[in-house]
Amino acid sequence: MGTDKHTDLGLKEEDLLEMYRYMLLARYCDERQWALNRQGKAPFVVPVSGHEAAQVGSAWAFEKGKDVFCPYYRDMALVLVAGFTPRDVFLGLYGKAEDPSSGGRQMPAHWGAKDRNIITGSSPIATQCLHAAGIAYSRKIKKSDAVVGTWFGEGGTSEGDWHGAMNFAGIHKLPLVFVCENNQYAISVHESKQVAGRVYQRAAGYGMPGHEGDGNDLLESYRLVKTAVDRARAGEGPSLIELRTYRFYSHTSDDDDRTYRAREEVEEWKKKDPITRFQDYLKSVEVIDDAKIEQMREEAKTEADEGAKSAEEADFPDAATAAQNVYGNLEVV
Repeated sequence: MGTDKHTDLGLKEEDLLEMYRYMLLARYCDERQWALNRQGKAPFVVPVSGHEAAQVGSAWAFEKGKDVFCPYYRDMALVLVAGFTPRDVFLGLYGKAEDPSSGGRQMPAHWGAKDRNIITGSSPIATQCLHAAGIAYSRKIKKSDAVVGTWFGEGGTSEGDWHGAMNFAGIHKLPLVFVCENNQYAISVHESKQVAGRVYQRAAGYGMPGHEGDGNDLLESYRLVKTAVDRARAGEGPSLIELRTYRFYSHTSDDDDRTYRAREEVEEWKKKDPITRFQDYLKSVEVIDDAKIEQMREEAKTEADEGAKSAEEADFPDAATAAQNVYGNLEVV
């Protein structure tokens, strides 16, 4: 048997298998949506590959049905854990009427679902952090023991919205966890030109603890965020967690990362693939073997493909409903 880290974290074998399944689902959905974009069937794609450990690990620390998720556009793996299905992902990608985020009225990857406590984000960077602070403030006023989580890239920490949310959360000791998925590039701008020092060190200025961890290590990501969630639920206030990771593809399908990232750098990071890393851990503690890996990979790939096919066959919104949920009252007074 290998080192049994997950038991110390309170995770069971069924947790590990589900976490691995969600990582695979996100990867196969990502590969499928990227292919659809290149085929001209999907207009815009925000890839998640490389971020799976940071997202699944951090999301697992929250309680579905009670806690609130305020994700950003790259958080496909996170929203899958929070309750999305692959079909939901592709409904949004195609802009279909059943898209849970907006009924086909929003750009792809602007995740949202009221029944799953996922708050729809907006295109301007870091605005979801202000939403999270306001929701956390309401939860505190109502004396709820719910915790709010918000996710963002390191580029988001250069936005005033992020600093305002951090300051407000620190002042009011809100039940809020800030999770930075630092993939080192704010589109094409390297973190050395984006952040003076390290992101997690900024927490001290807002009266909260800050911690840094390896975002390609699922168990490390879970441990850091679970500690922060428990702290928030106990009424001890917010935390900032920086998970260092790397995206394997361009920022979006409209970006060409070859203009600012060396291919050698990308290939080096692909050798640190979070899925392979977690898979190796599962094998070391005898939770899975090669046959089980192959089975789970085939099942996840099938689920992603079937979700994409079902979404493609779904109906587009009726043109007559274009103003639905856009204007509050269309009657002439």
